[in-house]
Amino acid sequence: MRPDGPTMAAPEESLRRRKTGYSDPEPESPPAPGRDPAGSPAHLHAGTFWLTRIVLLKALAFVYFVAFLVAFHQNKQLIGDRGLLPCRVFLKNFQQYFQDKTSWEVFSYMPTILWLMDWSDMNSTLDLLALLGLGISSFVLITGCANVLLMAALWGLYMSLVNVGHVWYSFGWESQLLETGFLGIFLCPLWTLSRLPQHTPTSRIVLWGFRWLIFRIMLGAGLIKIRGDRCWRDLTCMDFHYETQPVPNPVAYYLHHSPWWFHRFETLSNHFIELLVPFFLFLGRRACIIHGVLQILFQAILIVSGNLSFLNWLTMVPSLACFDDAALGFLFPSGPGSLKDRVLQMQSEIQGARPKPRFGSVVRRAANVSLGVLLAWLSVPVVLNLLSSRQVMNTHFNSLHIVNTYGAFGSITKERTEVILQGTASPNASAPDAVWEDYEFKCKPGNPSRRPCLISPYHYRLDWLMWFAAFQTYEHNDWILHLAGKLLASDAEALSLLAYNPFAGRPPPRWVRGEHYRYKFSRPGGRHAAEGKWWVRKRIGAYFPPLSLEELRPYFRDRGWPLPKPL
Repeated sequence: MRPDGPTMAAPEESLRRRKTGYSDPEPESPPAPGRDPAGSPAHLHAGTFWLTRIVLLKALAFVYFVAFLVAFHQNKQLIGDRGLLPCRVFLKNFQQYFQDKTSWEVFSYMPTILWLMDWSDMNSTLDLLALLGLGISSFVLITGCANVLLMAALWGLYMSLVNVGHVWYSFGWESQLLETGFLGIFLCPLWTLSRLPQHTPTSRIVLWGFRWLIFRIMLGAGLIKIRGDRCWRDLTCMDFHYETQPVPNPVAYYLHHSPWWFHRFETLSNHFIELLVPFFLFLGRRACIIHGVLQILFQAILIVSGNLSFLNWLTMVPSLACFDDAALGFLFPSGPGSLKDRVLQMQSEIQGARPKPRFGSVVRRAANVSLGVLLAWLSVPVVLNLLSSRQVMNTHFNSLHIVNTYGAFGSITKERTEVILQGTASPNASAPDAVWEDYEFKCKPGNPSRRPCLISPYHYRLDWLMWFAAFQTYEHNDWILHLAGKLLASDAEALSLLAYNPFAGRPPPRWVRGEHYRYKFSRPGGRHAAEGKWWVRKRIGAYFPPLSLEELRPYFRDRGWPLPKPL
């Protein structure tokens, strides 16, 4: 009889296993879903985007929350009933201009919920829109889940404010938030409120929509620099940027005084990130992840070095679409019942399985394909603009702001100028003994001894517009004369936009004027720095002459602005 039969082999095999310490697993104890057979935590598989959607929604909701918070705090003063540029006047003028058009045509030219609302108390209406936005974005931010209705509401509410916000909402990041928010609508199921909606996997078309967005943002910014200011080509722009950017922060003061070679390295790094790294998106999963990491790090550096509103925080959002569940798993805790564990179970169920097509899945797939076709169609003028030698930046080609062109700092101002508003109680503005006292804004440079502020991602809209006004004239910015009139009346709403009112607790000034100054950072270790001054300033001349409230009344009437009422 041969010794290799089943009966003889079993004891020998059992003895061998005992010697090596090997034993068969108990058939009654299958491995836990979140662990591999050895008992260690299992790793998520690449190629799914359940956790990516949660991170994307939370990041987008955070930016929405900041944007609506800014709106709630500043809209009344800027576009409210007695705002610097009242949106009621803007809407009426728009209505008159298109009086031969139907209501639908007027709405399509400028879509906003305000067409359907009462204008008698615009302050309350604007507050209502902002509070609704704050409530919805808070919910999404805390829970990490949303549906189409909630994300569409956020998008519609913010678009309603942008389209009536006049120059206060004319910044490129407003359109960028609307485009990002529009894509966010298609991330979610129609009704379900679940962080892991099992029957609604994240669409690859939507993910590529986000990737296409970050590609255009970065490449557009890089191309506008190369085509714009010569200093980007000779690598000297960073010699000026930190000092002349709209609202510098304390870190910018020290970065401005970095060695010349460091500024050259910064400029070269900027070109690498904006002109070359975007193409990593099309080179496979690993290169796409590297792209996402580099872009997020780049935006973090920009956040540290300046107060660019929520622009850099918003630009991080589409970069998150570069990461799948396997790449983002480290952000989530492990353990039975955790999100990570549930995703692992879903991945295991999906592998090798072909679920039966559901009606909702078919409809959703059709919607996503339609979105892809729409994005491709609307991208045609954007791509042509990118290829054009006459490229423009921060422009939208449709009233819904769905696909836009972007860019930043195509030209760099080489010196900083500021408009300083001053008031005097003297009855004669030309008297040599008239004492002029400065108003201070929330964040923009004024008093040379005041430390630069650090406010990102918050945004003071008036401070930014004052930066633009400083290298234009007051004729291009008539709202600044409206502000002067409100200061002459000690208007409480307007004064809430400022940091310091020299006439607090006193009668309003009799005259207000605008003075033009040149500002430079003080030199560390120098005389001015030793005196506690961050800035050194020199008067250039008058920006606008001394004005009284009576002189401004006809100017206000012509524009339909409410007359300021002196205290």
